[in-house]
Amino acid sequence: MSQPETDQDMPLVQHLIEMRDRLLRSLLVVLVIFCGLFYFANDIYTYVSAPLHSLLPENSSMIATDVASPFLTPFKLTFFLALFAAMPFVLYQIWGFISPALYSNEKRLAIPILISSIVLFYAGMAFAYYVVFPIIFKFFTSVGPEGVTVMTDISSYLNFVLKLFFAFGLAFEIPIVTIILIATGVTDANKLATKRPYVIVCCFVLGMLLTPPDVISQSLLALPMWMLFEIGILFGRLISKSEDAREA
Repeated sequence: MSQPETDQDMPLVQHLIEMRDRLLRSLLVVLVIFCGLFYFANDIYTYVSAPLHSLLPENSSMIATDVASPFLTPFKLTFFLALFAAMPFVLYQIWGFISPALYSNEKRLAIPILISSIVLFYAGMAFAYYVVFPIIFKFFTSVGPEGVTVMTDISSYLNFVLKLFFAFGLAFEIPIVTIILIATGVTDANKLATKRPYVIVCCFVLGMLLTPPDVISQSLLALPMWMLFEIGILFGRLISKSEDAREA
C-alpha cells in the first residue's frame, strides 16, 4: 500500500496552528462574501420568499411581528447564504488539513467524493426550492379554514425554509455515504440491497423528523432519499468492479 505524503509526524502545536489558520481563512471568506451580499439582503429575501408570496391570497402579504425582524431576518438569510456559497472553500481547507495523512489510493476516492458532496448538497437545496416549496406552500395556503387570511411572519418563514434547505441538502448526501461504506469495506452493495425495506422505513422516519409535521413534505424528502440510496448502491457496485479489475 502506498504511504501518505508525509511520514514525519508534525508536533501537536503545529497541527493546532495550521487548523487555526485554515479556520481563520474560512471565516474570512465567509465574511467577505457576506459583505458583498448584504447590500442585496432584501432582494435575496424576496427571491427566497417568492414560492410562498406568489401563492398568497389577494390583498395578503407577509408580516413582521418583531420590531427588529425587518433587519435581522434578511441579515440572517444573507449570512447563511454566504456560508453556503463559501462551502467549497471551507471543504477545501478541511481537505488541505487532512490530505497529508491519506494514502494515494484514498485520495483518488476522496477527491471525487468531496466534489460530489458539494454538488449534491447544492442540488438538494435547489430541489427543495424549485420542487418542494411550490407543492407544500400551495397545499398549506389552500387548506386553511374559511375566513382565515394567510399572513406569514417573515422570521418564521425563514426558519422554516432554512430547515428544509438543510434537510434536503443533507439527504442528497446519501449516495456519498453509501459509496464510502462500500469503498471502505464496511459492507458491500449486495448486503445493502438486502436492507432495502429497513432503509425505506428509515427514510420516512427521517423525513418525519427533519421536515415539518405534514405528510407531503415528509414524503417529498423520504422518496428522494430512497432513490438516492439506490443510486449509491449502483455507483458502489461500479467502484467495486473497477477495484476488482485493477487488482486482477
